[in-house]
Amino acid sequence: MQELLVMAQIAGRRCAFPAHDVKSVIEIGAITPVPCTPDFILGITAMRSQALTVVDCRRALGLDEASWSLDDRAIVVLVGGHFYALRVDSIEDITSGLGAPEDVPGGFGKEWTRVANGMVETRTGPALLVDLPLLIAGPDALGVAA
Repeated sequence: MQELLVMAQIAGRRCAFPAHDVKSVIEIGAITPVPCTPDFILGITAMRSQALTVVDCRRALGLDEASWSLDDRAIVVLVGGHFYALRVDSIEDITSGLGAPEDVPGGFGKEWTRVANGMVETRTGPALLVDLPLLIAGPDALGVAA
């Protein structure tokens, strides 16, 4: 897998997003709450007049909030014809995968196992390769209690 990957941290885990799925990395401005949405949807924001649904990735996994802080930036992806701004703890870099993804070893928890397409080795170390549609579906769709 010589694919380019956008590296980020979510809840203390190194995660990889295929760069071809990432449309942009933006500074998050104002987020407008949307009534009657799940708690992992923080609201909407705008990027060049395009509405983005803002997703808190920790909550989308079904993890508690603990004391993590969110980056002021977000990873913008297009999934199912809709744009999403993914709030993560930090955005690290862009790097290349060094091989094919392998099975996710035990010990990560059911939340991670359900959204990871595998563990991929990169130039900066191993990372979980995230399945974007499963992440954006949220914990209820994954059978994980929030």
